[in-house]
Amino acid sequence: MTRPYSIDLRERVLACVESGEPTRSVADQFGVSPSFVSKLHTRYRLTRSLAPEPQGGDRRSGGIEAHADWLLEQVAAVPDMTLAELCEGLQQRGLQTVPSTVWRFLDRRGLTYKKRPRMPASRTAPM
Repeated sequence: MTRPYSIDLRERVLACVESGEPTRSVADQFGVSPSFVSKLHTRYRLTRSLAPEPQGGDRRSGGIEAHADWLLEQVAAVPDMTLAELCEGLQQRGLQTVPSTVWRFLDRRGLTYKKRPRMPASRTAPM
């Protein structure tokens, strides 16, 4: 994974841009992309901060985490419920999601889960 540019480089790039040099010229001078220079300048004008934005991490699980208690109750009550059925229940509660999101939620808690409907009972031998 790439690392953000140093604060020192950010300060020097910003100083050149604010002195009136063109974005592409500054980018060539410091060996960075013109989009970095432009985004850095915009970010500084809006927030007065040169610090890089946080990188990585899970940004989408907040919605499903709000329903954690309900999901765990469902898993405890009906152990053979499929991921698709859990998704339908979440949809009825107002959260549109997909089975992979539910699986990641359960995996974070160390729970394994059946991903397809149960098979009919065998007629020749109990399973």
